[in-house]
Amino acid sequence: MNDQIKAALAVSVGTTDAGPKVKTVRDYLRKLLETVWEEGECFSGKRPFGNSGWDADVIWPLARAGFVNLGKPDEDGDFNYTDAQEAKARKFVSECIRAMCAEPQP
Repeated sequence: MNDQIKAALAVSVGTTDAGPKVKTVRDYLRKLLETVWEEGECFSGKRPFGNSGWDADVIWPLARAGFVNLGKPDEDGDFNYTDAQEAKARKFVSECIRAMCAEPQP
């Protein structure tokens, strides 16, 4: 796992619907996978923790920390990004997930 991915996984997500123990991007992604597994076919991809827009819980903190480019936030701290910016951000999160799940290298 490269240093950029390690640092990205350590980014604070702040308060989310995933629960008070979820503090970092790594925690959030782990909780999401656990929720998929535990809820099985009842899992809601639209509202995994009760609300929609949950992907912003990961992508926006990564943008604020400079790992992905979503442009500048508006006066409320929200991002209005293009489809291309979102695609790049999603690709980066996928890289983080793959790195988390990789087998340790000797």
